[in-house]
Amino acid sequence: MTANRLRQLGLGAVLGCAAASPLAAKDIVWARYGDIDTLDPHRATSTLSLQVWSLIYDTLLATDATGAPVPNLAESWEVSEDGLRYTFHLAEGVMCHDGTPLDANDVKYTVERAFDAQNPSVTQASWGPITAAEAVDPLTVKLTLSSPFVALIPFLADSFSSILCDTNAEAEGFGTSAAIGSGPWMLDSWTKGDRIVLSRNPAYVNHGKLAENPGAPYMDRLVVTTVPEPQTRLAGLKTGAIQIAEPPLDDVPALQESGELKIAIAENTGQNVFWEFALHRAPFDDQRVREAVARATDVDTALMLIYGDLSIPEQCPISRGVFGNDQEFCAAHRAQYDPEAAKALLAEAGGWGPDNPLEVNMLVWTGGKRDRLAEVFQAQLAEVGIKANIQMMDIGTMNARVRQENETPDGIGSMDMMTWSWYDPDILYALWHSPGAYRGYTSPELDAMLEKTRVLADPDERKAAVEDVMAYLLDKSIHVPLYTPGWEWVFAVRPEVEGFHVAPFVYPVFNDVKF
Repeated sequence: MTANRLRQLGLGAVLGCAAASPLAAKDIVWARYGDIDTLDPHRATSTLSLQVWSLIYDTLLATDATGAPVPNLAESWEVSEDGLRYTFHLAEGVMCHDGTPLDANDVKYTVERAFDAQNPSVTQASWGPITAAEAVDPLTVKLTLSSPFVALIPFLADSFSSILCDTNAEAEGFGTSAAIGSGPWMLDSWTKGDRIVLSRNPAYVNHGKLAENPGAPYMDRLVVTTVPEPQTRLAGLKTGAIQIAEPPLDDVPALQESGELKIAIAENTGQNVFWEFALHRAPFDDQRVREAVARATDVDTALMLIYGDLSIPEQCPISRGVFGNDQEFCAAHRAQYDPEAAKALLAEAGGWGPDNPLEVNMLVWTGGKRDRLAEVFQAQLAEVGIKANIQMMDIGTMNARVRQENETPDGIGSMDMMTWSWYDPDILYALWHSPGAYRGYTSPELDAMLEKTRVLADPDERKAAVEDVMAYLLDKSIHVPLYTPGWEWVFAVRPEVEGFHVAPFVYPVFNDVKF
């Protein structure tokens, strides 16, 4: 039996899918714990989706190894003195996957679609106060803003701002069965819950992404498959049916020691995991109860038990490596672990305690041993008098559920272990400026503070404004930071795979991959 045939059979066994399409020698199989939400960058916020968008679409700007924005589809740009007009000059010869040239009209289409009055992008706020997009000529596009917005340039390097070819407007099934971009990989098919099959874009030219290869990927296809069970992913890695995957985290030390597989741990992820609450109803409309949760949570112990040194406790509402993160400043405002203080706060707020527990729901998304981490937090909360019912769900379902909880005036208290990956403190605006990403806590005072962080061009002044916002959120225990994860983005790589690496903000790059 040929090696290729063994790989075909191995893939079918690993994925439990007898109908798996045959693999060729130049296919990359990347197995992940979950699937994307959509192929439409305006309709979701999960990292699993962002990673795939970065393969299919391209962006005006890219990031260098430090996470700083650099030219990409836009070779250069100018900003007016008043900060209200951005003019971008596009690279020549960029082609969409359907053979049409990518030009200023595609950028205009993307921006206007993000601001569509009937169905705007879920991250519309992160585009800033753009009032118009003008195609000056085929390779020049001008964006006009109603007020200065210093976070626009870094946003245009993120996959939330993926440039959509305007032919998507007429594409049947855009977001589910169609996705026309200009990135290094073209969509062949998406079978929801199973796999995404991508083919190399032979016309691709790399204008700024972190890859040594200046042109099309070396491999023919990239199969992004959903394999929820860690041990099944490991079995596929060992047989060669899978080339790249998140391994079982308990097995990482042994794998590193044996050298059987290469281990890559993402750095500069920009990710922040935190407690948030349904604040519009009892009991979390009471600051004392939110603070009790913060003081009952022993993050250091929980992380060491579950992840060892693969995750880092976080004091700030923005992640390490992001402008404004200051662990000492945030620690002075965040309620620290103190179970006795937590008991006192619960007793004062409602007479709750270990003998009369407060019952709440704890929403947690699947994968990455979060179920076990949630169980540790559940036990810590129980010690002070909070009975937390763990409810596991995929990230897309949880995002919808959190908003639903925030918009529901009655019911049991709800808290969730949320995560966001972002490159700039403007994430705080997206989360907490009215009406808020999940329709959670908002206030006119906080809105004014957040608006200030967007217009200050002086770094010192902006840092001070960001600190004011963080102090507000931490003092009131609205946003309770837990940790910056490395655990979810540990990649095990087959020894024959060369050239795989992970760019800042957890974007795997496959352009350089060879076997």
